[in-house]
Amino acid sequence: MELAYIPSPSRGVLYLGPVPLRGYAFCIIVGVFVAVWLGNRRWIARGGRAGTVADIAVWAVPFGLIGGRLYHVITDYELYFSEGRDWVDAFKIWEGGLGIWGAIALGAVGAWIGCRRRGIPLPAYADAIAPGIALAQAIGRWGNWFNQELYGRETDLPWALHITSAADGRVPGYYHPTFLYESLWCVGVALLVIWADRRFKLGHGRAFALYVAAYCVGRFWIEYMRVDDAHHILGLRLNNWTALFVFVLAVVYLVLSAKKRPGREEIVEPDAQAPDGDAADAESSETKKDAGAAKAETDEKSAKDEKSAKDDKSAKDEKSVGKGPEAGADSKTETKSETKSENKSEAKADTKTETGTDAEAGTKADAKVETEAESAGKKS
Repeated sequence: MELAYIPSPSRGVLYLGPVPLRGYAFCIIVGVFVAVWLGNRRWIARGGRAGTVADIAVWAVPFGLIGGRLYHVITDYELYFSEGRDWVDAFKIWEGGLGIWGAIALGAVGAWIGCRRRGIPLPAYADAIAPGIALAQAIGRWGNWFNQELYGRETDLPWALHITSAADGRVPGYYHPTFLYESLWCVGVALLVIWADRRFKLGHGRAFALYVAAYCVGRFWIEYMRVDDAHHILGLRLNNWTALFVFVLAVVYLVLSAKKRPGREEIVEPDAQAPDGDAADAESSETKKDAGAAKAETDEKSAKDEKSAKDDKSAKDEKSVGKGPEAGADSKTETKSETKSENKSEAKADTKTETGTDAEAGTKADAKVETEAESAGKKS
């Protein structure tokens, strides 16, 4: 008897009235939202605009879902096109069955279309969303838990997954929870890419290449543990070979890109303003900038008005006390005029005085002469 294990859900579908809520689809949707949220934050930090990641995701996500489903249907065609199977089931994506290789490949095509429409380099966009894609995979793998699929070999470990369904050839028992292993591995890959990107300033698609290479390493050993039906080539499952091939491509790209185009893109989105964190911060920063400019203009106008008022007051004061330039000139003129007037008055008075004195002296002289003449007449 197992004392500890991971239980499987009794069913993978919940009904909200007549609306079915499938666990697999719910995990995919949540993963997409997380990828867009984190990608948006990283894109803004790189100098892009808020909302650009979501706009391009409108192209990338549908292409990715189609690509993932196509890869699964092609590599497991016997599940849908062999005798006794219904090919219509190939379109029932909510029942599970997405190949990450096809999802990334065709999703990149959709992203390229979205980037081209906005004039954005695809490698820069891929670097921004790489950790988010890893987290989306981590969340999406829990959809396999709801469907009781993609488990590993039998085990008696405390974290064994208890499979209870016998549908589609399943054998109830306790197995390695490979969905959990891959989910945890993807979280580690996301953290690795975030750290390496900050430490080494990865650019030109190298952060995305690191994500691909790191994921392939984990996928190889996890895929090797799985026991579900799959095509084998030279003793290895098809997905093992795919992981090896993609890993080599990612490493080659990392090396060649670092030599050919070192560093990181300076501009990732044309005409984009560089906000401080997210769209709200950018809008707030712009508002503060406008408010600051308006305040500076108001302060400058107030200073000019105050200076003008002071100048008017000083002019009035100088005029009132006679210290201004005009007042000074008027004062000098008045002083000069007064001095000249006084000098004329004094000169006139002096002249008058002298004239009066001379007249008086003449009168006295005449009187003396007349007296003397009179005396002489009497004597004779």
